[in-house]
Amino acid sequence: MSEQHSKSRQQAEIAFGKTQSQFFARGQALEELDAITTARNEKTARLREARLAKEAEDSLALAAKPVHKRPGR
Repeated sequence: MSEQHSKSRQQAEIAFGKTQSQFFARGQALEELDAITTARNEKTARLREARLAKEAEDSLALAAKPVHKRPGR
């Protein structure tokens, strides 16, 4: 069943199809950017936690280290 449409209707259908494609492409691009942003934020949080843990460990090690006093002159 092939229907014959007027030329203006065909042009309108083509224009609508292009608009729909752009709309969906934009949505997909935004989803990709959101995924990248989320991954970056998660990585930053992991690195911050690791840095803070290392700093805490280093400060505890420094506090536990005995202090050597030099003999006075």
